Amino acid sequence: MSTAKYDIVVVGSGPAGQKAAVMAAKAGKRVAVVEREQGLGGGCVYRGTIPSKTLRETALSLDRIKRGAQAFECRLKEGIEVGILMHRLAEVVEAHSRYMTAQLKRNHIAFLHGCCKFVSDHVLELTTVDGLTQALQADVIVLAAGSRPKAPHNVPVDHEHILDSDSILSMIYLPKSLAILGGGVIACEYASIFSLLGVAVTLIDLSDRPLRFMDEEIVQRFLHAFIDHGGRYIGQAHIESVRWDGVTSVVTTLAGGDIIKAEKMLAALGRQPNIDDLDVEMAGLSSNERGFITVDRNGQTSVPHIYVVGDMAGPPSLASAAMEQGRRAVAHALGTPVESADHYIPMGIYTIPEIASVGLDEPKARARFRNVIVGRAAFDEVAKAQIAGTNGGLLKLVAGPDGRQILGVQVVGEHATELVHLAELVLLNGNPVDTFVESIFNFPTYAEAYRIAALDIVKQRSKIEPLAKAS
Repeated sequence: MSTAKYDIVVVGSGPAGQKAAVMAAKAGKRVAVVEREQGLGGGCVYRGTIPSKTLRETALSLDRIKRGAQAFECRLKEGIEVGILMHRLAEVVEAHSRYMTAQLKRNHIAFLHGCCKFVSDHVLELTTVDGLTQALQADVIVLAAGSRPKAPHNVPVDHEHILDSDSILSMIYLPKSLAILGGGVIACEYASIFSLLGVAVTLIDLSDRPLRFMDEEIVQRFLHAFIDHGGRYIGQAHIESVRWDGVTSVVTTLAGGDIIKAEKMLAALGRQPNIDDLDVEMAGLSSNERGFITVDRNGQTSVPHIYVVGDMAGPPSLASAAMEQGRRAVAHALGTPVESADHYIPMGIYTIPEIASVGLDEPKARARFRNVIVGRAAFDEVAKAQIAGTNGGLLKLVAGPDGRQILGVQVVGEHATELVHLAELVLLNGNPVDTFVESIFNFPTYAEAYRIAALDIVKQRSKIEPLAKAS
């Protein structure tokens, strides 16, 4: 077996692996990327982010048509193929693959198609699709192999009637009804997308509300929109059994006897890292009790020249965070200084409506500072939202006890995942609340919500400042 030597080998070409490889190549290192999928981009491109967001855009486009022509009856015909709803997917995937291939070539990064496993802490054995083997020796190894859906023991996923987050978009036809198990990001994104497409969606979760890690006021706005589109949320639900009745329905029995029937089911109960096939023990590594390999803030494992990033490193499991992890890991391996921005990594959830957050939310800010001032801008007050008919949103600007220091921003509504970046920059620069008051915003824009929320804080601040001076 021949041996190829590299400075850095990256396993996986998703968002984390891609950024890690490019960072290393730009530093002048000899780099190889190993990918088991046929093309570049990993599950993000073929089963996750790109396909689901393509379907989401279709749902939003149809909704805009319906809202723009309310005098006409506009609805999807029954039995429509899911592939038709994602007709642009092939173009999007091809464009993304073309861009990534060019990027790797431009940076002289070797792309190796196949699976690999550790032989020692510095050597991986690559098996190509043709069955050939080759040893890859590297000074630094970055593991970015992604994750796969968890398979709950009491949910018999068959990928036809009961699907997981990797197979949900392989459905041929849009179902009339869909039960979704879980209350996390993937569950809520698909719940809102299918609901807007006219599917009767029932979201079932253990918790009393979905997205427990997010600000409750923001989540309630999302939940209201989901229910308004015909969705149903069943919280605090313990599942006793799930079965396909062999005829028309997936039957879910809850503790207490309640039964939910749906044409299809999506089990979205978390994901687990793709570690099993890597033989990490040969490199001196092992997974922890949660199934992940323990890493520090730079993605470094207990074997100093091996790094783990992206979904393999555990939550938050966001493409944006994964990119930063990949970049940071290689920077650390090369001894390159890197700015510390990880505490302001924005979170974007592509539900309908979108949800986004950066910095501290209200409960976390109150836990740390006790008294905080929160400015709110309901989208009902934002002219752009009124014009677009998307006025159910809310922007929360969280400030410190003196009402001047910005601690965080949470948004639910149209363009939330774009709006949050303005807050990220303000937080990184340490700008005060008054920055939003003194800035001129284009009119009409959704960004105007920042000024409305900041003025709300200034109004509250004016009431406490005389009291502070008097004391």
